[in-house]
Amino acid sequence: MNRIEPQKKAHLVGLGLDNKDGHKRITQAEDFSIVGGSEETHDRMTETAIKTVEDLSKRGKTLHNAEHEEIRDIILKNSDQ
Repeated sequence: MNRIEPQKKAHLVGLGLDNKDGHKRITQAEDFSIVGGSEETHDRMTETAIKTVEDLSKRGKTLHNAEHEEIRDIILKNSDQ
């Protein structure tokens, strides 16, 4: 009997821990989820995730088929580190 393998999917998750105003911030997209953080941190993480997915797309790749090191390098470049 042939088994159908479940399709694997990669997803970036950002978790901000510096929220002091009590506001609950959640941003979700197909390729990433950003939860928590101050307004500044949340916005910065969201922008980094968007740019990372866009950069991979320009290279003809997705989170699923790119190497971990490549994703890491793109995230670092896009996060102004």
